[in-house]
Amino acid sequence: MKKLTEKIEGMHCTTCAINIKDRIASLEGVKNVEVNYSTKTIELEYDENKVNIDDFKREIKDLGYLIITKNKEDDSKYLKGERRKLTFILPFAFFLFLMMVWDIFVVKIIGDQYELHLPYLDEILFFVTTIILIIAGKPFFKGLHNFITGKGADMNTLIGLGTVAAYIYSIIILLLRYLGMDNILDNTTYFEAIIIIKGFVIWGKYLEEKSRVSTGSAIKELFELQSKTAILYKDQKEIEIEIDKIQKSDILVVKPGAKIPIDGEIVEGKALIDQSMLTGESIPVLKKLGDSVFAGTLNKQGYIKIKATKIGKDTMLANIIKLVEQAQNSRAPIEKLVDKISRVFVPIVLVLASLSLLVWILSGNIGNGISSFVATLVIACPCALGLATPTAVIVGVGKGARNGILIKDVEKLQKLSTVETIVFDKTGTLTYGKPRVTNIDSKLAENEVIQIAYSLESKSQHPLAFAINERAKELNIKSKAVSDFKNIDGKGVMGEIDNKTYYIGSIQFIKDKLHLKEQLDSKSSVIILADSKNILAKIEIEDELREEAKQVIQKIHELGVQTVLLSGDADIIVKDIAEKLEIKEYYSNVLPNEKASVINNLKKETTVAMVGDGINDAPALALADVGISMATGTDIAIESSDVTILGGNLDRVPTSIKLAKQVMSTIKQNLFWAFIYNVLSIPLAMGVFYPLWGILLNPAFAGIAMSLSSISVVLNSLRLKILKL
Repeated sequence: MKKLTEKIEGMHCTTCAINIKDRIASLEGVKNVEVNYSTKTIELEYDENKVNIDDFKREIKDLGYLIITKNKEDDSKYLKGERRKLTFILPFAFFLFLMMVWDIFVVKIIGDQYELHLPYLDEILFFVTTIILIIAGKPFFKGLHNFITGKGADMNTLIGLGTVAAYIYSIIILLLRYLGMDNILDNTTYFEAIIIIKGFVIWGKYLEEKSRVSTGSAIKELFELQSKTAILYKDQKEIEIEIDKIQKSDILVVKPGAKIPIDGEIVEGKALIDQSMLTGESIPVLKKLGDSVFAGTLNKQGYIKIKATKIGKDTMLANIIKLVEQAQNSRAPIEKLVDKISRVFVPIVLVLASLSLLVWILSGNIGNGISSFVATLVIACPCALGLATPTAVIVGVGKGARNGILIKDVEKLQKLSTVETIVFDKTGTLTYGKPRVTNIDSKLAENEVIQIAYSLESKSQHPLAFAINERAKELNIKSKAVSDFKNIDGKGVMGEIDNKTYYIGSIQFIKDKLHLKEQLDSKSSVIILADSKNILAKIEIEDELREEAKQVIQKIHELGVQTVLLSGDADIIVKDIAEKLEIKEYYSNVLPNEKASVINNLKKETTVAMVGDGINDAPALALADVGISMATGTDIAIESSDVTILGGNLDRVPTSIKLAKQVMSTIKQNLFWAFIYNVLSIPLAMGVFYPLWGILLNPAFAGIAMSLSSISVVLNSLRLKILKL
């Protein structure tokens, strides 16, 4: 199966997206298709032996849209083109709108003596309306054409049908007036309403598009972090080259004030690096020989040479951009409701508008019938409904990325907002993950104990092995050759040194091997070194609790979320940490392969998020409703997670929950107001309230109201940008 993401040109509402999705989904070989109106993208998964990109382009073109290769300049070109249209249309629209307001709120209240009389106004408006329809009517005529030819209906269909009906009716009125037969029909023309509708709808779409571009500014900002050139150090010379010319293992020079062009390792010098784009922390970090540096970070001070380890699409920055784009293009489960409504919404509106016209005609008032027909079609456009979810998602995901929180997809964001329990792995998550040897209880010399332990543990990836290895480096101890090495997952290791078998690992592991019943509890993590007959040493290791851990747990509790501690350490150690952090529920002595079972059992009773950072956490992260990984962990753990916390900043865990809740709250607000708007406005436009209070919505006001509803949804979503997390 092949996956593909492309841009689509010509979509104007969520119904456009649904029409495209339905058409493409019907093709043989298409496994999955998602069309996002807000980001103007289509995501495809298909069998390339049965269908290809040319088939997709043909089908989409038949609907009146285009698959395009879009660059960052296209949005500004589109906006510039819309501005040119508006410079002609808006002055007429505003002038006529003010005349209408004058007529409604001044003339009818104060008296007819203030009525404006402009000679040949309808004739002038006929020519202006015709010109406007020619220069700005293409999308609306296309929507009308698609409806007539059975290719579906969308926002443009509604506006196109309404304005064309009003235009034709107004021309008939004008002709009858010249023929002296103006008493046959209502003498009211709707040229000014058409101009106002077109003007404000185009203006509304322009503001909506401008705001939509603004919602996705996080991606643009991330792209701008990428260097365009780099300084290659070759043959004792510094050569400036394009970024895409860099090869792996190239040596690059990064001077003070320059951005790191790729992911690499410092091979010469040291520097203060601003990593705020990755970690969100503004304080520069001192990087020296052997340290890793990342593309997009800034060299604040110092001259360094780096060896390129990851280039192009493999850099962390490129992966962050990809992840943010993927999340912004994904769809929340709540959108399924919007899709169901949108599929039937336009046909229902067409029926209601036609019914309104018929009722008015039968009542002998064709003028009010035309007015209600046009107003109903225009005001019911489902733009606000289609924008409600994606705009909030785009802003929210971008907000997260700016704060070091990467969200894989919106479904997980929605789940994160409803999480009831968060399970924390201990080592490297609530602790610094850098354990150190604090005490050795042995009759042997420390150097001898550490040498044997180091020889065995140098082949292990367990966090406690790190402490042994670091202590060996401090004492400048070299490892001995180990044969018949075996790693017993989560328990310990064994091997032969100088023809003698040694074991090192957990208390239970050694008890099992030596068949001992001795009590060896401690509040520190303890590993035991033994030969085939006796315990040789008890090595106590401590991993310091993160200083912000208690405050983070408290913040999570304040959000109404319960916490659980999960660790492979002994019960006495885990209990002590749980009490310090005020975590009521904890699990100790949990082997790596058992962590997923704990998560699975918890999921039966509650919605669970798992926070971890290592390879051992990957299965549990994948099984949890939401997996949250600290970016200080391994690539496997990050790939298995749904939310990635850059820089390993523990404080961002409650921040991510708060962000998810705010995004979902904004989506619900948007949907509520979009639904309420349509529920109230459609009956008003149809004239349902006319018999009671004499209220009939003018089509011009319907156009303005429709535009403002879409803009209000986008602006409400943009509030997330200023949200304090």
